Amino acid sequence: MRQEQESYLVCRFDPAKNDIRLHLASPEGLPYGGFAGLRRQLWAERRVLVFAMNAGMYHDDLSPVGYFAEYGKVLKPAVTGGGWGNFHLLPNGVFLVKDGKASVMETKSFVARGIDPDFGTQSGPMLVIDGKLHPRFLADSDSFKIRNGVGVDADSRVVMVVSRVPVRFYDFATLFRDRLGCQNALYLDGTISSVFIAEENRMDRLFPMGPILSVSMPIPQ
Repeated sequence: MRQEQESYLVCRFDPAKNDIRLHLASPEGLPYGGFAGLRRQLWAERRVLVFAMNAGMYHDDLSPVGYFAEYGKVLKPAVTGGGWGNFHLLPNGVFLVKDGKASVMETKSFVARGIDPDFGTQSGPMLVIDGKLHPRFLADSDSFKIRNGVGVDADSRVVMVVSRVPVRFYDFATLFRDRLGCQNALYLDGTISSVFIAEENRMDRLFPMGPILSVSMPIPQ
């Protein structure tokens, strides 16, 4: 389900009904780098890509900066230490899907609980943490970027958002909490934020990307 929220593109998907996955590389081990390669691979698997967006920060070789799990296999362990950049604006977090249910969790809590998700990606900072905005966000910040993120609302739907215009972290987080009803939400990235929407024939090709979050369905028989 898609909605317009003024300066934002908002899409909601029920993980119990929609197939939500994370992807990094082809079966040959080559990073997809964008939506076109992923769409071809899913088609080869008799699946149609419905929606997709970039899903976390990555290095120059497109490998994930933090935790990443795909089809139950952990490709990169969680990173819990500090450092430079938005990823290390602690607390950061993990978006995960397990047994048809989705969650956004603060990283250290995720590690402590020993969860083995079907799919998971770490990024940062957290936007909303148990109903509270990230403590480092400033309402009068002068940092404006195109941003995208993901949350889970009170109906357990995955809420995926891309801003249409440059926005502050504070305003982006407030949208998730106050207007979209997400008690926990995670920033995925900025500037490179891109989406694929099949029904609109939209496939952004702004920048190469690492992890990708997708919604797909089987090809009708």
